[in-house]
Amino acid sequence: MRTAAASLDLVRPRSVDDALRSIADDPSLAPIAGCTDVFVGLNAGTFAGTRFLDLWPLEELREIGIRNGAISIGALATHTAIQESPAVVSRVPILAAACREIGGAQIQNRGTLGGNVANGSPAGDTLPVLAVAEAVVVLRSATQERRIPFTSFFTGYRQTVRRPDELIVAFELPPLDQVQWFRKVGTRAAQAISKVVMAVVGGERPRVAVGSVAPTVIRCTRTEAALAGGATFDEASRIVESEVQPIDDLRSTADYRRRVCGNLLRRFGTETQR
Repeated sequence: MRTAAASLDLVRPRSVDDALRSIADDPSLAPIAGCTDVFVGLNAGTFAGTRFLDLWPLEELREIGIRNGAISIGALATHTAIQESPAVVSRVPILAAACREIGGAQIQNRGTLGGNVANGSPAGDTLPVLAVAEAVVVLRSATQERRIPFTSFFTGYRQTVRRPDELIVAFELPPLDQVQWFRKVGTRAAQAISKVVMAVVGGERPRVAVGSVAPTVIRCTRTEAALAGGATFDEASRIVESEVQPIDDLRSTADYRRRVCGNLLRRFGTETQR
């Protein structure tokens, strides 16, 4: 059953500090921004919240820049803004590539990086990139700021370490000079939820992360160790197939997802080890 709009309350803060005070006073407030997922849930009647904190007007959370050598991306940076950012394109091109795969132009103009992460879907296209980039999630409350390694942010399916009185305000990505690679496999070429999404960073300390194959995005640490130890990509591909934990669902089968993970890692080797 659809949620009646008349039953919803909307709080519109004038600043980040105002937003933090509001959520401290009423932790039941659900932070919203682009609403590309919230509207779907409200229409389907599956979103339980009735009180919302509208962050969309807070321009200070849209900033993208370099701070202390790392790229800082505000939580409200849209997927379009990330694609168009010279800092992102030059330093983390796989993040721009992932943002190009998220829905159509309308979704990319409204959807935010913070929303993609906070939503917690294991199929989120930017999540494997943030995992291999070893990003840090910046959380802020009215009284303190916390920096959480991205790989420690999710605790389960759509569950995170964010407290009800905290907001995601930014992401910090350290310098990334190694070869980068991103691929998404979906039902069609565009505007499809991923069946498998993979990001890889090469070099002496390889990093491999995969989405849509477990309750949360995962770093494939056994695969990474094998590659670092000199394993061939055929050997590493067999390891990654055993390391992921896919399920059968409406979009695909577990067996297909395993085979795709192996094939993607082989493709990474073919395309980057020439």
